[in-house]
Amino acid sequence: MNKNYEHKETEAEIYAEWEKSGAFTPPSGDDVKKTGQKPFTVIMPPPNANDPLHVGHAMFVTIEDILVRFHRMKGEAVLWLPGTDHAGIETQFVFEKKLAKQGKSRFDFDRDTLYKMIWDYVHENSGVAIDQVKKLGASADWSRYKFTLDPEIVKEVTKTFIKLHEDGLIYRGVRLVNFCTKCGTAYSELEVDHEEREDKIYKINYGKLSVATTRPETMLGDVAVAVNPEDPRYKNLIGEKVTLPLVGREIPIVGDAMVDMEFGTGAVKITPTHDQNDWDVAVRQGWNMDEIVLNHQVIGTKGKMTANAGLYEGMNVSEAREKIVTDLGSALIETKPYTHSVGTCYRCHRTIEPLPMKQFFIKVKTLAENALKSLDTEESVVMGSGHDKILRHWLSNLRDWNVSRQIVWGIRMPVWYKDETKTEFVVSEMSPGKGYTQETDTFDTWFSSGQWPVVTLKTSKQGDFDVYYPTDVMETAYDILPFWVMRMMLLGIYMTGKSPFKCVYLHGLVRDEQGRKMSKSIGNVINPLELTDKYGADSLRMALVMSTTPGQDSNTGENKVRGMRNFGNKIWNAGRFITEMETPREGDSKSEGQEIVDGVRLPRHSAPRNDEFTGEGNENFKTKLQEVQKELTRLLEANKVGLAAESVYNEFWHWFCDESIENCKSGKVSLELLKNGYKSFLIMLHPFVPFVTESAWKEVFPQEGLLISANWPKE
Repeated sequence: MNKNYEHKETEAEIYAEWEKSGAFTPPSGDDVKKTGQKPFTVIMPPPNANDPLHVGHAMFVTIEDILVRFHRMKGEAVLWLPGTDHAGIETQFVFEKKLAKQGKSRFDFDRDTLYKMIWDYVHENSGVAIDQVKKLGASADWSRYKFTLDPEIVKEVTKTFIKLHEDGLIYRGVRLVNFCTKCGTAYSELEVDHEEREDKIYKINYGKLSVATTRPETMLGDVAVAVNPEDPRYKNLIGEKVTLPLVGREIPIVGDAMVDMEFGTGAVKITPTHDQNDWDVAVRQGWNMDEIVLNHQVIGTKGKMTANAGLYEGMNVSEAREKIVTDLGSALIETKPYTHSVGTCYRCHRTIEPLPMKQFFIKVKTLAENALKSLDTEESVVMGSGHDKILRHWLSNLRDWNVSRQIVWGIRMPVWYKDETKTEFVVSEMSPGKGYTQETDTFDTWFSSGQWPVVTLKTSKQGDFDVYYPTDVMETAYDILPFWVMRMMLLGIYMTGKSPFKCVYLHGLVRDEQGRKMSKSIGNVINPLELTDKYGADSLRMALVMSTTPGQDSNTGENKVRGMRNFGNKIWNAGRFITEMETPREGDSKSEGQEIVDGVRLPRHSAPRNDEFTGEGNENFKTKLQEVQKELTRLLEANKVGLAAESVYNEFWHWFCDESIENCKSGKVSLELLKNGYKSFLIMLHPFVPFVTESAWKEVFPQEGLLISANWPKE
C-alpha cells in the first residue's frame, strides 16, 4: 500500500466504479415483489437545480447516504431516489436580479418568453447540484432522477389539484394574503420570515377613546374600533361611534374577545384589509367583506397608497406614515419606541403587506386531521428534540392554504375562465374549448414539492410505487418542518391513504466551531466543496455527523474536518500494518528498513499465526468484535446516526488500533484474526467514510470485489 491515502487521486475513480457496478440501482418494484426482498426507501430532498450546495445539503446527503449504504449491505432493496427542485420564486428572484444587472426587468417580456429564458438559465446550471452531491459520495440511483418540472411530474401534480377541486377542497375567494410588493406575489403564512425590529408605537385620539398602533398609515382604512367586552373601561362604549381622525368618517365601537386589555390603550383600530386579526373581527361581526375591500383597501400591490387613501394616494407606505403622523397634529397623543416582530419576505426581506386578494385556497381541516392521526398511531414518527409537538401545533392551527402565486416560473394552474370578469372558472387539464383563457398564476412551489414522495415513485417505472411507498426515512432540516414535511403529510395521505414516510429524521442547523450561526457578514460560512477538496469527502462527512442528535444544532469547522482526516489516515495505516506484516521482503531484519506508522515501528512477522497461537486472546477478540457489530447495528437500525458514528469511531481507534494491534504485536492476538477484524471494521465504517474504506479494501482484500456490495456482518 502507498504510504499515504490520497483522496484527490482516488475519490472520482472510486465513485465511477460504484456507478458502473450498478450498486446504486435497486431492482424494480415488480422484481422485488417476485423475490420478496425487503425494500428500504429514501426520497432525497431536492436541492435547487441551479444552486451550489451549502453545508446543510452536505448534512442531509451524509446522513441519508449512511442509512442507505447500511441497509444495502444488509441485503435490502434500497432505493435512494434523487431529484432537483425548480424552486419557484427563489429561482425567479435570482433570475430577475440577473436581468436587473442588464438594465431589464421581468415586465419587459411576455410570459412565455420569460419562462423559456428562466428554463434555459436553470438547465445551463442544472448539473451543478448533482455533481456536487456525487462528490460527497451520494450512492443515489441516478437512473431514477427527477426534476420538479418534468412533464410527467407536472401531470401528476396537476391531477392532484383537479382531484382536490372535484372533492370540494378548492375554492377561489378574496382573503387577506401575505404579499411581497417587490417580488410581486402572495405567500402562505409559512413562507413569511419574522424579524425583531425597533419601531415606534403611536397613541392616537379617536375622541371617546384612544388607540395605539405601529401602522398609522392604515388608519385611513379603519372601519371600527374594537375593545374587549370584559374591559370595564369601555363596556359602556360598545355600540357607540367615534370619528376617524383625518378622514372625518364615523366608525362603530365593537366588542371582541381578541383584544388584549393589557396592550396599549386596550382599544384597537380595526383595518380588515391590512391585518389578519382585524379581518377575522370583521368576519365575526358579519360585515360585508366585498364592500370593505372595495372601499377601504388603502395599500396596493405596488406598495403605494390607493385612491381610498385620499390625499395620500400614490405615496409609498413609509412616506404616507411620515405625512400622516405630521398631519395628525394634536390628535397624536404620544410616540415612543417599540420593539416588535415584523413579517418579511423570505427572499428579498421587504416588509410583507397583508392585502386582500382573490386567490385559490385548499381547505386543510380534514387533511390536517388525517396527518394528526398518523402521528397519534405512530404511522409516522418524528425524531428531533420536541419537533413532534411543533408539528402537531402547526397541524392544529393551520389556516386554509393559499396555493396560487403571481409568478411565471412554476407549474401553471389548470384553471380556465370564459370571460374577463373571472367570476366563474373551470378546473381542467386541457382547455374546455374555444374562448377560454388560462389562469396566469402558478402553483406554490410547496404544492408540487409536497407531493414529491408520491409523484416521484408514481412516475418511476415497473411497479416502484407499490413496493417503495411509503418511504422509510424522510431526512431534512428541522427548519423546513412546516414548509415541507407537514405538506407532504397533508397531500401524501390525501393522495394515497398512507403517510409518505415511516420516520422523519430532522437534523439541526450546522453552526461554526464557536456555536455561532453561519453568516456571510461574520465570515464563518463553511463551503462544503472547498473542505471536500482539501481534506476529502470522508473527513467532511464524519465531521458533520459525529455525535450529533436529531433536532439539535451541531458545531463544525475546518479544525474538526482536519481532525477527521486523521481518522481516515488511521484506517489506511491499519491496513498498511496488516499488509506489511503479511508481506516478507528479502534482506529484512528485525529493525532495518522498517517503516513507522503513527509513531509505531512496523514489525515483520512478529505476530504468531493461528496455528502458532494458544491462549484466550483470540476468543476475547472475537467476543468484543461481535459486541461492536451488534451495538452498531442496533444504533443504525434505530436511525441513531450520530451515536453510531461516535461508537464505530471510538471502537476502531481505541480498541482495534490502540489495543488489538498492540496485542497482535505482542503475540496475544493472531494476525489472521486481526485481519478478519479489520475486514469487519471496513464494512462497518463504509457507510460513514466510503471512499477511504473502499480504497483500503481494494488493497487488503483485492479478491473480494467492491466493498459497497459486501454483506453487513451478521449478529
